[in-house]
Amino acid sequence: MKLKKEIMTYCKTCNKHTKHNANNYSKKPERWMNVGKRRHERAIKGYVGSVEPKVHPKKLGKKQKAILTCTVCKKSSERVFGRRTKKKIEIKR
Repeated sequence: MKLKKEIMTYCKTCNKHTKHNANNYSKKPERWMNVGKRRHERAIKGYVGSVEPKVHPKKLGKKQKAILTCTVCKKSSERVFGRRTKKKIEIKR
């Protein structure tokens, strides 16, 4: 999926259509003290044994996200483009 570097779209803080710069979305690393990890550690502690996670079916494609940054107020927001797709977002320069 090809995407332009600059997009004219609505900004919530400016309350009007302005130019936005598009960047690829990258997932942040997971926190080491989140609830799921603490629950898993508590379950495998002692003589209980290992706790296997549930096996979920694999999704065929992911929804593609981009981060749009307003050129006027410098606020950024996420936007999901299209439906599930195997193609990554490619930003044209």
